[in-house]
Amino acid sequence: MSKVLVIEDDAAILRGLADNLKFEGYEVLTAVEGETGYKLQKAQKPDLIILDLMLPRMSGLELCQKLRGEGVQTPILMLTARSEESDRVIGLDLGADDYVTKPFSIRELMARVRALLRRIHSTAELPGQLRFGDVEVDFRRYIARRCGKLVEMTRKEFATLRLLVARAGEVVTRDELLNEVWGFESYPISRTVDNHIAGLRAKLERDPARPVHIRTVHGVGYKFVQS
Repeated sequence: MSKVLVIEDDAAILRGLADNLKFEGYEVLTAVEGETGYKLQKAQKPDLIILDLMLPRMSGLELCQKLRGEGVQTPILMLTARSEESDRVIGLDLGADDYVTKPFSIRELMARVRALLRRIHSTAELPGQLRFGDVEVDFRRYIARRCGKLVEMTRKEFATLRLLVARAGEVVTRDELLNEVWGFESYPISRTVDNHIAGLRAKLERDPARPVHIRTVHGVGYKFVQS
């Protein structure tokens, strides 16, 4: 049974989310402000966090940044009544995995919960460490080295590589990468994926113009080849 932590200061929304999650079979933990939510996360280690942006004592953005800064990789689904694009972008840049604006459809939110949890399970059997070419990647510690030298990679780059590795030899479409890595079916355009792939190649391939491991399947997407 997956464990979901909901941190939301609106009592009606919190109750509705908790009831629906329990109905779906999840174990549910709740908090109404950021500091309590932080303590629950440390003590209970949930599989997923649903986090409101505007919270008393510690905002959702502050809590997200704090957790990611401490190396916590639990998927975070952010909720907010604010629809400005800048809020969404800031939340994603700070490490949120998905974003839903209030008022939201409970069916859509539950679908996003299932998608985030599927992402965990689909990569659960991956080895913690991977070697290909002159690259070593430690997915547990989010560390990559090439020729023994540390390579700076973003969370999204690690997530993109992890998904490609999980389906090594198979074609992963741009839409699949957008949905699984960014959590949005159309966020924002497919060039986002292409730009991240270009960044990965620049950091990990010996010759980014002639990639050996992260290959393009023209008109479809990308695939990872280990050797």
